[in-house]
Amino acid sequence: MPKPPRPDGSADPAAEPRDGGPAAAREPVAEPAPELRAALEAILAVAAEPVAPAQLADALGADAGEVAAALAHLGADYDGQLAGPRRGFELREGPGGFRLYSRAAHHEAVREFLTAGQTARLSQAALETLAVIAYRQPVTRARIAAIRGVNVDGVVRTLLMRGLIVEAGEDGASGAQQFVTTDEFLAAAGLDALDQLPDIAPFLPEGDDVPTAD
Repeated sequence: MPKPPRPDGSADPAAEPRDGGPAAAREPVAEPAPELRAALEAILAVAAEPVAPAQLADALGADAGEVAAALAHLGADYDGQLAGPRRGFELREGPGGFRLYSRAAHHEAVREFLTAGQTARLSQAALETLAVIAYRQPVTRARIAAIRGVNVDGVVRTLLMRGLIVEAGEDGASGAQQFVTTDEFLAAAGLDALDQLPDIAPFLPEGDDVPTAD
């Protein structure tokens, strides 16, 4: 079974650059316009997956070169290469684009914070999302959101953190990350296998009936 992601949303250190990676190696560049910097930070703060520079430029109606330069500046700033201190998070560039991650040095503090609430009961939204994943797995975040009719980014992160679901590779058509349930889910549900789930799948929309937004 695939390894669960780190509870803070960061990737396996073997697959992602650690401190001092591409973001830290960038040469300082001219500071971007305050409005552009603020808009980029706002998007990166809520991005559940890496965002390509071209996608950021399109969303902001900005020049691609200016966005690339602004990202380089942000990465250097967060790494403490400019006037300010080194931040507890970093801007990493991967195959899919840019995303904010907590620094490896603070993973233990983040883990303690996140796991402190694991004994709390799941919310109704989390239970509904978990049901969709259980009956439609492997399933992408966008397909879950289409079935439920709401944004599910936060709920998916909660389920990942609790070890009830894991990432299970990319969808062949869209390239979006897919999710499946874990053995922890089976244990919590009192099941030995997924085929013991109650037969309610027919009441969920079929794959062809669900719009894809990946």
